[in-house]
Amino acid sequence: MSPQLPTVLVFAATDPTGGAGLQADMMTLASLGCHPLSVVTAITVQDTVGVEDFLPLDAGWITDQARCVLEDMPVAAFKIGMIGSVEIVAAIAEIVSDYPDIPLVLDPVLASGRGDELATEELIYAMRDLLLPQTTLITPNSIEARRLVEDDTMEDEDDPDLDECAARLIDLGCEYVLITGSHEQTAQVTNILYSESGRMQSLDWDRLPGSYHGSGCTLASAIAALLAQGLSIDEAVKAAQEFTYEALRTGYRLGMGQHIPDRLFWAREEADET
Repeated sequence: MSPQLPTVLVFAATDPTGGAGLQADMMTLASLGCHPLSVVTAITVQDTVGVEDFLPLDAGWITDQARCVLEDMPVAAFKIGMIGSVEIVAAIAEIVSDYPDIPLVLDPVLASGRGDELATEELIYAMRDLLLPQTTLITPNSIEARRLVEDDTMEDEDDPDLDECAARLIDLGCEYVLITGSHEQTAQVTNILYSESGRMQSLDWDRLPGSYHGSGCTLASAIAALLAQGLSIDEAVKAAQEFTYEALRTGYRLGMGQHIPDRLFWAREEADET
């Protein structure tokens, strides 16, 4: 018999372009040596420019999809992407609460690259209350990090810096926070990993030209894949960034919008060498 691959269960929405969402997660996990299990949370209408519409599934369908595979196969990690509704947040939270020892990577998809809103304020509050306390690692960009820690009592407060955002997310229950800096006005992209003790790791990456469809999905799924294979959190985060950077650097533009990461870049490089 062939060796058993570690399995990662993904909760995410579909993307008909294959650039982001569930399809991006599955390609990334397979590329990094895992077997992807998928629970569809929503169906989207989108292209490489933006999201036109989305349809969340009934929360009961989320539960049934997940319970069916969880009763059949061992799972080494969870990855959560776009959720779709408050009811789905509650369903996922109840499911993962039965598996507290399995690492959970949360990619808080709040808007598309174009800025299309994908999460209501009610959904964000539900994530904060129900999912963040069960999250091993959350991977927001700087915009998402600031939005996640917004509070109605702080309307007049200046935007908190990223260190403060991370501290607040950890106070809400996350074990680790990785804030990506692609939206910051800096010469390089700086991604910072935080724990309860503060900054754990800070890595700088050259800014690549253009924009990319599914970069956040790729990074979060890569981390989940590497955690599933037994790497420590700092090792997984560093190696996942290296994988994601190469996928972006070798990406291609198939449509009229963003580039799509090449998550199989290593296979093409090996083919070129033979």
